[in-house]
Amino acid sequence: MLKQIDLSRADLNLLVLFETVMEERHVGRAAERLRLSPSAVSHGLRRLRGLLGDPLFLKTPRGVVPTARAMELAAPIADVLTRIRSVIDSAAPFDAGRSTRRFTIGAPDAVSAVFLPPLLTRLRQSAPGIDICIRQLLPRQGEASPGLAWRDALADLEARAIDIAAIPHDDVPARFARHTLYEEDFVIAMRAGHPLRAAPTLGNYCAMQHLVVSHAGDPHGFVDNVLAQHGLARRVSLTVPDFMFALAVLAQTDLVAALPRRFVEMHAARFGVVWVDAPAAFGDFKISLVVPTVAMMDAGVAWLVAALRSIGEAPPIRRPDERPAVRRRGTTGR
Repeated sequence: MLKQIDLSRADLNLLVLFETVMEERHVGRAAERLRLSPSAVSHGLRRLRGLLGDPLFLKTPRGVVPTARAMELAAPIADVLTRIRSVIDSAAPFDAGRSTRRFTIGAPDAVSAVFLPPLLTRLRQSAPGIDICIRQLLPRQGEASPGLAWRDALADLEARAIDIAAIPHDDVPARFARHTLYEEDFVIAMRAGHPLRAAPTLGNYCAMQHLVVSHAGDPHGFVDNVLAQHGLARRVSLTVPDFMFALAVLAQTDLVAALPRRFVEMHAARFGVVWVDAPAAFGDFKISLVVPTVAMMDAGVAWLVAALRSIGEAPPIRRPDERPAVRRRGTTGR
């Protein structure tokens, strides 16, 4: 990336500046993170442009956007900085109890709602100086292949926009490390006292009005594909953009929704929402922790991955007043 002859006059701190501006897409915010003045960041960018022979970032009314060359350089620069940080970490081992690092985890909201409460408890007890940023990850609309649907998440990892991704996808390229966070399936959620809870047959389920969580507002989901295999259909009366909002709506209406079991077990009780097992095989899936393999050389990232894995292996958190779900005869609990 840099000619050897240039290293004697190159300031490697400019690579940190590049990384920060790439993540923030804003000179002012990058300056705040680096504890520099905006003019110092602008001056550093001018030096970096001269060194790399490209404008790198173009001004817009809302900040800056990277050029095509900057996008090409993002992954190699992130790799260089990760290796440098690893060397430094090897000299001064990562100490979670004393660290003041900030980590960014990307995940769909139903996933972050599962791991975040126990993660915050753990941080409060053993790593009080560590800060967490959660970024919502969404699949690409209309992509049937999980590999294509979640490729933006993988791109964010390689650009170091996020440190770890927690996504429902386990077939990742070899340049990524993958660990199972937890396994998930679906239940049917509804308000307390809903008539479906007493007789959760497939026919009764299809006769209900349904709620679907869809960021883009698309009412067709995986459940419709399963029902079509049985020669059945349902009416989707409402779509909402996130899962917590779904629980709030279910609590106040006669709508029903197929939602991830672990998410419902953790959060339904506070809304007065109950659930039953799905009346058909709606499928199960793994939530995976995905990290660039090179990033696992960072002791801090490796520690956070281990912390999340231990949380995923633990049983879900339930409120003391939560009543168990109604299960169909012949089924077993999780």
